[in-house]
Amino acid sequence: MPQTSPIVVVLTALAVEYDAVRAHLDDEVEELVHEDGTRVECGRLAGTDWRLALAELGEGAVNASALTAQILGWLRPQAVLFVGVAGSLKDDVAIGDVVIGTKVYAVQGGKLTPEGFHARPEVWHGSNRLVQAARSALRGLDGVRGHLKPIACGDVVLTDEKSAFAEFIHRTYNDSNAIEMEGAGAVHAAHVSGQVEALVIRGISDRANPGKAEADQGGSQERAAARAAEVAMAVLRKHRPRGGTGGSAAPEESARYGGDHIDFRGGVFNGPVIGKRVDRNE
Repeated sequence: MPQTSPIVVVLTALAVEYDAVRAHLDDEVEELVHEDGTRVECGRLAGTDWRLALAELGEGAVNASALTAQILGWLRPQAVLFVGVAGSLKDDVAIGDVVIGTKVYAVQGGKLTPEGFHARPEVWHGSNRLVQAARSALRGLDGVRGHLKPIACGDVVLTDEKSAFAEFIHRTYNDSNAIEMEGAGAVHAAHVSGQVEALVIRGISDRANPGKAEADQGGSQERAAARAAEVAMAVLRKHRPRGGTGGSAAPEESARYGGDHIDFRGGVFNGPVIGKRVDRNE
């Protein structure tokens, strides 16, 4: 049986988020293409046993859910992180802080009646193993202000903290510290898979108010994405693959497709995939 590297998938929505994570990978990065066109770049995270598969999915929870499910079925990772930027919902959560989702709410489900709108919340909890790794990681990160708190997710870009939607979030999901668009879709796909630990990590780039555009123009997204990526990599350095160390996962936890192993010996992808390897410059 070949030695295999345990895989963790890191998902992003925006190019700025993708670039922030990719900066942490080693120089031997390889692009893989699913037969349906989805692309990931694979590289090793230095100082860990993890082989990291990085994808940029685009915006929106529905898109995130569909592509996450496809990637999880393709690569069979042990864990999935969604890493990116978000708006703050709390006065004490500042631009540049990082919110790690102990819970992720899908906020738009409900029933509209003559008496008004009645929310029907859906919620997914962050993996306990990953949340515990995050608590430990934050203690060792100088200058990083992290919050292990719930995150609200909806297909709405919130730029008015006094709007009816903002009031609905405050009233119904009062413990949420940040709002974003993709996390619920990704963690739902991980939950349905039944095998994958999941966590959402968001750097705060704005306060979900009319100042969002000005903050974005001032480079807040780049800084928030970099901080979220820094925290995500620190979490993975704390999080241990199942099946032991030494670069080999237990057979039932190894990345598989079609009964074979995905083998990354020497930085080369030797296992079978749906799709093909491509040159990064293609």
